[in-house]
Amino acid sequence: MRIIAGEFRGRRLHSPRPKNFQIRPTTDMVRESVFNIIADRVQGARVLDLFAGTGAMGMEALSRGAQSCLFVDNGAKAVRIIRENVQLCEVQHRSRIIQAKVSSAIFRLRSEGELFDLIFMDPPYRKGYIEKTLQIISPVANEDSLVIAERHIKGEPPMVPVPGWQKKLDRRYGDTLISIYSRLTIL
Repeated sequence: MRIIAGEFRGRRLHSPRPKNFQIRPTTDMVRESVFNIIADRVQGARVLDLFAGTGAMGMEALSRGAQSCLFVDNGAKAVRIIRENVQLCEVQHRSRIIQAKVSSAIFRLRSEGELFDLIFMDPPYRKGYIEKTLQIISPVANEDSLVIAERHIKGEPPMVPVPGWQKKLDRRYGDTLISIYSRLTIL
């Protein structure tokens, strides 16, 4: 797994050993495709990487000029890998890592008044976390924020509309479905 473009292009990130399938890194091809879609939104963005795993999405955003990235993951192994990747790219001054459940982290960030421009989420599959997270994420999302969610194409429950968010597009890459959501503006 490597950084695709930007300041850290080609740098190999730390990732879990093959026997540890609890962390499922986003493939290089999917990351490249996502960043091609959102390219004009990354420079200077404040990024939130939820269910961060290895932190590859947030690291890619930092490499491409994001102002900062806050990584959230509940797993100790994931947090250790994220720390290693932050140190590898020497972006400690632009990064923050929280080890907590996503719902707890969002509540904490809300109380701190944090707002983000790009929000990535790659939750465990088949558990409905995308919908649950969209229902609570608005207080930490800027008015023009984008949420980029990754899910497995098979065996997932159908997505239901979430108040306050509008799906802008779906893109399929093999068994992976990327959905991009934007805030609904009420006139």
